[in-house]
Order: sequence, then C-alpha cells, then structure tokens
Amino acid sequence: MGHRAVNDFNSELKHRLDAIREQNLFRELRRVDSAQGPRINIGGKIFLNFSSNDYLGLANDPILKEAAIKAIEKFGIGAGASRLICGSLTPFHQLEETLADFKRTEAALTFSTGYATAIGTIGALMGKDNIIILDKLVHASIVDAAKLSSAKLRVFAHNDLNDLEDKLKWAGKNIEHPTSNILHPKRVLIVTESIFSMDGDAAPLREIVALKEKYGAWLMVDEAHATGIIGENGCGLADELGVGGQIEIQMGTLGKALGASGGYICGSRALIDYLVNRARSFIFSTAPVPAAAAAATAAIQFLQSAEGERRQKHLRARVAEFQSQTSNRKSQIPGAIIPILIGDESKAVEAAAKLREQNIFVPAIRYPTVARGKARLRVTLSASHSTGDISTLIRALEQIVNRKS
Repeated sequence: MGHRAVNDFNSELKHRLDAIREQNLFRELRRVDSAQGPRINIGGKIFLNFSSNDYLGLANDPILKEAAIKAIEKFGIGAGASRLICGSLTPFHQLEETLADFKRTEAALTFSTGYATAIGTIGALMGKDNIIILDKLVHASIVDAAKLSSAKLRVFAHNDLNDLEDKLKWAGKNIEHPTSNILHPKRVLIVTESIFSMDGDAAPLREIVALKEKYGAWLMVDEAHATGIIGENGCGLADELGVGGQIEIQMGTLGKALGASGGYICGSRALIDYLVNRARSFIFSTAPVPAAAAAATAAIQFLQSAEGERRQKHLRARVAEFQSQTSNRKSQIPGAIIPILIGDESKAVEAAAKLREQNIFVPAIRYPTVARGKARLRVTLSASHSTGDISTLIRALEQIVNRKS
C-alpha cells in the first residue's frame, strides 16, 4: 500500500508538470559555474549576462569579499540560532546601524530574505480587522504576505491614483477611524514598490504619500530595485523625491544592487522594536550568515564613496545608451530594468533561446511572474557592462525580437 501511495503521488505530480509544459510555463534550474558578473559560465559556455539584479557589479567585488572573509575569520560561518536566542552577532547590529544612517531613519532590522521581510512585517502589523491596498504589480512576496495576514485585501490598478483614492474612500466607509480602540486600532496599509521589478517603471510616490496622509493610512514602500542606484548615494526613490520621512515602512533587499543577501526594514525605533517582538519570520528563523551582513555593510559604505558615485554614474550611462538606441523609455527615473514585451509565452521562450544561441543570456519572464499573455524578456543592466556589451545586445534584439514583430 505504501508503494502504491508514493506511485500515485508521483503520477499526479507528473500529470501537473505535463500541464505546465503544455502552457510553455515549465521552468528549470540552470547551473552557473562562475561568479555573478557581466559574463557567466553556464554548461561550459560563456554568456553575456543581462539577467542579474547585481546592478552595480558588487556581488563579486573585492571590497565585499574582503569584508565577508574577515567576518568569517572572526565570527565563523553560522549564527548559531535565531537572533533572539544567541545569534545576534555584531555584524548584524553594525549593518542595521549603517542602514538606518544610510536611509535617514531611526532604526533598521534585517531579515534572511526579502520574502521573509515582507511576510514578517505585514503579518506583524496587519490582521483580520485591517485593510491592505496593494498596487496590482507588487511583488509576489507582498501579495502572499497580505493574504496570510488575514486582512481585507484590495488591489488598485497599477500606478492609478484615482483607483487608489477610490479604494481609500471604500476603506474609510468599512472601518472605524482608529481612535476608538487604543490597543487594537483598525488600520489601512497601502503597499507599493518604488521601481517595479518586472516593468521597471516608477511609482508616483509623492502623490501616494499625499493620498495616504489625506485618508489617514499607513504606507509601505519596497525599494528593492531602487536602493543603490537612485537618489543621493543610491538611497532610493523616496529620498530622491523628498518623501522618505513621510513613509512609515521602507523595505528593501541586500541582494540586488548591494551585492549581498537578505532583506531589511527601515523606519521608526518603535516599528523596529515591534517587529523584533512580533515578526514571526524574524523571531523563528536562524539568523543569516554573518559574512553576508558584513558584505552588505561594506556595500553601503562603498555607495557613499567617490568610487561608489562613479559606479552609479556608469550604470546610468549604460541605461541611457540602451534607451537612446531603442524605444524602451519606461520611466524618467533611470532604473536598470528594461522589459522587452512579447506577449505570447512560447514566443518569449523562443526569443530567449535564440539569444542564448548568440551567447547572450536574457530570461524569458512568464506567468505567474507576470500576467498571462504578458510574457517578456527582462533585460537588466549593470555598471559592469561596457558600451560594446550594450551594442551587442541591441543588435541581437533587433534580429530576434524586432524582426519578429
């Protein structure tokens, strides 16, 4: 009977996988035998890499590697336990102090991943008596966090301020204003990204801040794809627009432009103290490796140096070069994400395969990462790319994508 149950289980999974393949949605892991960089080794072949979120080329930078090695020598590999037990090692505190100073907030808290950051933070702050209003294109981790929180969930059309205001008006009619119950007030939380991960466009943060102030809501902004590349020293879009001090919860990741790993929340001291006591993904997770925290600290310090400024300018130049030679002007803010919209999933997969034939690696993004029929090639640029790299990519796209259309 035991063998029959296992066989039935595997048979069912194979049936589901066949359905995924039929929809051109099957994914597989590709082993990379090199460090992240403008070129990567996959299966013994060297590819020009336009798939990484390592926007500033810091993931393999000697400065970060040296910081990580020193942390390993002093603090070892593992943290030993969750940070509330015995794992709150010095590198984590140094990173959080550096982050808070960098983001100009009272305090910061780091998590093992960006996903854990969203799940822990939203779950701690919101419950079944609250309302969460999300931009339609926010990251899956934020959507999952909102669902798991048991709060009432509403979605506004992407970057549509009128729709957001309609949702805020609706929320105002469906909950009491938070004065009747001091211990457990009913609240509304708006969540958006600053630079969107699949479209590369920017949120109208000034206008969203004005709306949340008008209706007494809280605002959480995910700066994952803006931190390190936008604003003074790469502080982010909120800082660039001058609204950082009006955003209750600033979220971001350490594994993109900062070249390390993990996620963070920056905000008031009260917010951070509350998350330490209530964010389950923080409380019940073994602390990240101290080497990653030390590397992230080194990355933030690098951003604020003359060389860091030069690296950011170099990235902006590569983005400008790409935009000047194509019609992909998705935003006036110079982010590093450029989507090449194709639509059909099978055509997107085919285009990515043809690029690989020319030793260019660009991922085909399909459902459920984007909506059905909205498949695309997602090009991400790095400060490590050269002008020649950009020209090579554009020539290939002209042959493969534009000729098809």
